[in-house]
Amino acid sequence: MSLGPVMLDIEGLTLSPADRDLLREPAVGGLILFSRNYESVEQLADLVTEVRALRSPPLLVAVDHEGGRVQRFREGFTEVPPMQRVGREFDRDAGAGQQAARDAGWLIGSELRAVGIDLGFAPCVDLDWGVSEVIGARAFHRDPSVVADLADEFARGMRSAGMAAVAKHFPGHGAVIADSHLQLPVDRRDYGMILDDMRPYERLVSNGSIAAVMTAHIIYDQVDELPASFSAYWIQKELRSRLGFGGAVFCDDLSMKATAGYGTIGERARLALEAGCDMVPICNDRDAAQEAVDKLADYSNPLSLVRLARLHGTGHTLRESLLAGDKWQTINARFRHWDERPEFHLDA
Repeated sequence: MSLGPVMLDIEGLTLSPADRDLLREPAVGGLILFSRNYESVEQLADLVTEVRALRSPPLLVAVDHEGGRVQRFREGFTEVPPMQRVGREFDRDAGAGQQAARDAGWLIGSELRAVGIDLGFAPCVDLDWGVSEVIGARAFHRDPSVVADLADEFARGMRSAGMAAVAKHFPGHGAVIADSHLQLPVDRRDYGMILDDMRPYERLVSNGSIAAVMTAHIIYDQVDELPASFSAYWIQKELRSRLGFGGAVFCDDLSMKATAGYGTIGERARLALEAGCDMVPICNDRDAAQEAVDKLADYSNPLSLVRLARLHGTGHTLRESLLAGDKWQTINARFRHWDERPEFHLDA
């Protein structure tokens, strides 16, 4: 059975019979985990093993795990600082900042791969325009070239740990105040200004550093009337054609209120897929996920199947071996001591 286009979630620490039935549906291709799905490292590893045993090829298992406040698993995992701290390290010492970004990517990737997870949705490559509370300290920097440098190093670190990088939120979420979880933001800048936000993607795509991109639920009304997640202009013309990106495209969560005005969840999923997305996450709404799975039962895109298949994690280091290694111990200690540095006292 091939991977379908829907990524959904589950409620608890283990799979219920209803979860198993839904995850076996042909339209399902992935599972995204949240803090509510985590009790301990051992429980998480068992859950992922159970999920992977449901299908062949196995479902993609993902989690939002950037560091800072966007880190679903904490106890038993290294608490990675927000990427704005890495940007500050770069301002202090460029080489040290690049090393910190690479180390953060490796640490996140290694700890997630040790429990069998395929994807940590990171890095966030939005620019720090100083206006977006939902992005805030998640951004590396305001300077597109610095963001490109650090995101590239972060992606290299993830790749060395056996995990593909997923850059987000294309073409850029940092210049709007509104939170797309709650309402539909409108970015009123012209195309020339938005080019700055896309500079990091140009570098990442050119270097072959990322295997996937996540789009933003934002309307850039000087360019196109549709949110980027539903826009063939942004996905096909800009990302695919101009930037030459051949990897997988995820839209952001379709349950977010920003998308509510674009029909039923099934209609929204179709809009995103027709615009060029390969996978559509639908979270925290089981009825909506079921509706989308039913509506997309006959959906198939051979190119998407190839792109998604490339996102499975590679290698599998035993957690005990990882934690005993000099590299993990050195990087873990370095990040833990960052909180003692006064120049990094900022909101996570």
